[in-house]
Amino acid sequence: MTERPVFEPLKSGETLVKKNNVEFVWFPGFAKEQKQRSIKSLHENAKKSYDYLQILEISTKSETTLGVRASAFNIKLQTQSGIKATVESFYQGSKVFKKGGPFTDIYDKNSIDAKKDDRIRTGGELIGFEFYGTKWGLNDYFYDWLYLNALLQNKDIGDNLMNYDAFTDIEFNPKKSYNCQAYSAALFKAANHRGFNLVEIKDPKKFRKMFPKEKLINFQMEFSF
Repeated sequence: MTERPVFEPLKSGETLVKKNNVEFVWFPGFAKEQKQRSIKSLHENAKKSYDYLQILEISTKSETTLGVRASAFNIKLQTQSGIKATVESFYQGSKVFKKGGPFTDIYDKNSIDAKKDDRIRTGGELIGFEFYGTKWGLNDYFYDWLYLNALLQNKDIGDNLMNYDAFTDIEFNPKKSYNCQAYSAALFKAANHRGFNLVEIKDPKKFRKMFPKEKLINFQMEFSF
């Protein structure tokens, strides 16, 4: 048995998303079939524990086309200057390390190559992000900002996410990862339920005002150092 979070969008309350940790049977191995067995076990136990009718796995291992399309490795975002890349490539290329960055040429790479770029591995300590002149701290939710903007540009994906009660990402481990696409999806649904004017978040300053830190989950607090 192992444990992973299931993210539930909230229609009211101080926080926008609730994280429910669920125990399930983990099927080891890198094969897609093994990941999907783990996803099935996670979703079955989550439905037993909570009143979820529909749970969406958001990752390249998802059994649904929507879940695969919504993955940060696949969903794309276009900047005002016309550059189009996946959320993952923009995220990796915007990293700033003690030894350098951002490495904006990574924007031109596919998601896998962007994540495996040697400079990401050898840059030293991650100290923040920079995206087209705007600097972001490690706790400024840059990843969520990218993902929410991508959903705004891919309206069909965003609209269909609204049909789900909760979201998971089988690859996400809160003890090792800064961000989670399933959390970002839940944040998107919660914001829509509450009538947020998400078009305004194109401006990072308005995003930070609309999503103050006290309403969000900080995964770094869960790291095992």
